[in-house]
Amino acid sequence: MTRCFLLAVLALTACRAEPSPDADFPKAHRPVAPIVGDSFSTEDARDRLGEAEQVMRLAGVAAGMWVADIGAGEGYYTVRLAPLVGRHGRVLAEDIVPDIRERLIQRVQRDNLDNVAVRLGLPDDPKLPPRSFDRIFLVHMYHEVQSPYAFLWHLREGLKPGGEVIVVDSDRPVRRHGMPPALLTCEFRAVGMEPARIVPLAGDDIYFAAFRIARARPAPGAIKRCKL
Repeated sequence: MTRCFLLAVLALTACRAEPSPDADFPKAHRPVAPIVGDSFSTEDARDRLGEAEQVMRLAGVAAGMWVADIGAGEGYYTVRLAPLVGRHGRVLAEDIVPDIRERLIQRVQRDNLDNVAVRLGLPDDPKLPPRSFDRIFLVHMYHEVQSPYAFLWHLREGLKPGGEVIVVDSDRPVRRHGMPPALLTCEFRAVGMEPARIVPLAGDDIYFAAFRIARARPAPGAIKRCKL
């Protein structure tokens, strides 16, 4: 089933409308944190914090949904989303680091997660099939995005009508691997999306934010950069 799902994803992605080759997206107006992977703690330690359970509840993940885990790393959220969406739902796990992608494929195969597909994305384009996902998750990774406007411009096209992009990040400076909520909201608004809710999570400075499409996608050259 996983192979059929991946083939369907690839076919849908091929039908996406792409910007012209000379599309001029604004450059990042802020620092970009280096990619550090998802090994900052063991999965048992993350489970004890209860973050994933709280995030998936706030996101309203339910059986039958199609969800995408962008910057999936070695699959902490991917393997927890899979049983929630069930046999009629699907999870697309994407990362931009080939070695990490290969390890995630091995994990998915080892755990027999037939409703999960894994693919490689680009730093400024997650390569999502259009209008396919009820929820798109960006968990502790958005501060590492090098070209936020191009990334979000492409990403939003993967949402189904009424779908949401879910961001989990820390309310601290980008250089300290965080993303202040006001700056996050500004960047999403620049590509025509608005926050549906922003909720602090238990412990430390971590927060949950959900965004929905509110306006037509602007032309790349019409996007206005946020001011720090």
